[in-house]
Amino acid sequence: MIIGLTGGIGSGKTTVANMFVKLGIDIVDADVVARQVVEPGTKGLAEIVDHFGESILADDGTLDRAQLRSKVFSDETAKAWLNQLLHPLIREEIFAQLARAKSRYKILVAPLLIENGLTEQVARILVIDVTKDQQIERTLKRDGSSPDIINNIIAAQVSREERLSKADDIINNTSPSLLEVEQQVKALHQQYLLMATKA
Repeated sequence: MIIGLTGGIGSGKTTVANMFVKLGIDIVDADVVARQVVEPGTKGLAEIVDHFGESILADDGTLDRAQLRSKVFSDETAKAWLNQLLHPLIREEIFAQLARAKSRYKILVAPLLIENGLTEQVARILVIDVTKDQQIERTLKRDGSSPDIINNIIAAQVSREERLSKADDIINNTSPSLLEVEQQVKALHQQYLLMATKA
């Protein structure tokens, strides 16, 4: 049984995912996979270099993400090309990792679970919910991006209302108390174990 864990930027997906890991659950994180498919020696990186040239690489031979972002940010054609290359590679690797996962149920952490049409692949959708103000505040604290960039990212994701309307389960992460979140995680863990046994 696969649970799809999602939420907007700064909602606390990683914090919640780590709580499930502590309970012995295997996690596949789409953001981590997205980095893995462009590591040195991968088909993904070779194709990107072919397309954009060697200048897209950092000195150590890894992908220069800032450089790539600036290339595709203002060029819709380049962005479409990159998405066409990466989405199938990411999807394939996600499902290969999920197939190798050994826990009673497994969790796919995907910020764009709804946007990228991955909802059909999961048994339940778990949404980590916070307010928009909290998203901005927490993301500013975490990575120091400008409020404009954070607002653009929020605007590019589905709205909080739409995300909640698709949810089978919701973890309310608006409270500053991690203990409250942990209690919600433990309750869902028991529920998912029961479901996985029946599945």
